[in-house]
Amino acid sequence: MEFDFGAVLVDWRLLAKGIAWTVGLTAIATVIGMAVGVACAWARANGPTWLRWVAGSYVELIRNTPFIVQLFFIFFGLPAAGVKLTPETASIIAMVMNLGAYSTEIIRAGIEATPKGQIEAAVSLALNKVQVFIRVVLPPALKKVWPAMVSQIIIVMLGSAVCGQISTEELSYAANLIQSRNFRAFESFIIATLLYLALAVALRKLLNWAGPRFFFGR
Repeated sequence: MEFDFGAVLVDWRLLAKGIAWTVGLTAIATVIGMAVGVACAWARANGPTWLRWVAGSYVELIRNTPFIVQLFFIFFGLPAAGVKLTPETASIIAMVMNLGAYSTEIIRAGIEATPKGQIEAAVSLALNKVQVFIRVVLPPALKKVWPAMVSQIIIVMLGSAVCGQISTEELSYAANLIQSRNFRAFESFIIATLLYLALAVALRKLLNWAGPRFFFGR
């Protein structure tokens, strides 16, 4: 068997476009998904009973169903209810929902690990509940759970490969399109694998650098 990686790399523009879509989807899902995770973590830790139940139901639903089923429901199921979405929009929604649910439990673990004395000290300084949460509780909570959060974001990025099943033009879609043209499946997916590996390593380094600087301080 002879390998011809050049037959794949000649379509580098498709691969570059796939990388760009993968990075873009991951970036949007990370920002919105973490915001959803923070909100739901607060709801589960400090919210009223009905809000805890809503947030808990969302978390359990998403964490106990496959990502591809969630994606297919959004893209193929919602049109039956009159909601039509583009493949890219459906992919973003599915990735945000998925990351939001998993990050909820990760962040909640950090919140619940915050010493009560620290919160009482903040209250004694006349900080309101929002200020206490944003300035006193959330930063150290994120610091405690940041490695787990980074790993979950990378998992969501790698899971974006499933989005090619609904014609989102991310990296796995590009690799599959290339191999369908030149029948070089082995070479196409070896290159895709190496690109995913490079993206995962780069994303981990970026998040480990960004965390102390933008989320929880040094």
